[in-house]
Amino acid sequence: MFFHPMDIFIFLALGISIWAQFKVKGNFNKWSEVKTRTGLSGAEAARQILDSNGLHNVPIEVVPGMLSDHYDPIKRVVRLSEPVYYGRSIASVSVAAHEVGHAIQHQQSYTALVLRHRIFPMANFASGVAPFLFIGGFLLQQLSLIGIGIVFFSAAVAFQLITLPVEFDASKCAKNLMLSEGILFNDEEHGVKKVLNAAALTYVAGALMAVFELLKFVMIFLQGNAEE
Repeated sequence: MFFHPMDIFIFLALGISIWAQFKVKGNFNKWSEVKTRTGLSGAEAARQILDSNGLHNVPIEVVPGMLSDHYDPIKRVVRLSEPVYYGRSIASVSVAAHEVGHAIQHQQSYTALVLRHRIFPMANFASGVAPFLFIGGFLLQQLSLIGIGIVFFSAAVAFQLITLPVEFDASKCAKNLMLSEGILFNDEEHGVKKVLNAAALTYVAGALMAVFELLKFVMIFLQGNAEE
């Protein structure tokens, strides 16, 4: 079966994902040109928020790449790309504060973050194995392999869904802290929302695509069982 009705929704989610990627880059580039009135860099804003929340021992490292920013929960390090680390723009401090939001979630044992960390090894393994099971199931016409693939792929989809509240909460935390810490003023919040909301959309699109793909394989599996 080369085409399935669910492919329409998968292609739609893929389109949203591609559009979201353009929005992320476009909004980051646009608001990178708008300097913060406080003059703080991304690294300085991150350090201020970390220290004010008792995270003095969490270091900030600069890493190469564009939008390669992330929080490492294993080493407890906030890593910022060069444009974010050194930049003194609304985009830079917004992204930096978002990553610090994950560090604060870790400190507070935020439920969704803890769960995501626990299932990551299994989800990572499952996402690599599932495609081979699906391919083997179709080539050998073995529904049992497709069924096992569905179980594995479900773990990967669960990881994607759990990621959504983690990212949304980190962005909410970032917005509130930047205002309460005096890093940004109220009239600069519009830019923050543009940058962070565009990034959040990429996670939503990814989760949608994963869910639709899972539903597709479930429908194929159920249809195959019904025909036997």
